[in-house]
Amino acid sequence: MAELPCGEDPEPCEPGPAGPLFVPVRPGPAGCVARLFRTPVGGRTAVAFTSPHRLSAALGHRQAWIRLSEPALRSLAEPLGVSEVTVDPRLAAHPVGPPQPIAVRRGPAPRKSLVGALTARND
Repeated sequence: MAELPCGEDPEPCEPGPAGPLFVPVRPGPAGCVARLFRTPVGGRTAVAFTSPHRLSAALGHRQAWIRLSEPALRSLAEPLGVSEVTVDPRLAAHPVGPPQPIAVRRGPAPRKSLVGALTARND
């Protein structure tokens, strides 16, 4: 069977989400701006979600969003040098909120400082 080019194939070459996506935004100088994130290896990516529930589960219920198609999101991110779009990521960020108090342990002073211990071993 002859292979068809991507444009003529009835099945898409790279499956993508169907329909509009929910894209997190932040306020900008001229209105809303799509938020960009970093991948675990440090690359920049645009992020989108397939439902508002998934967006608020990852970023919180106060996160503002707009609905965009994947091609529209790519065209917004491309001039910024971002070519990757991540759909429904599982973010590994700490929850945002007031800082928690840190318990300070009080006890006897250590006998030797770390520097003294390291110097003693190197002599």
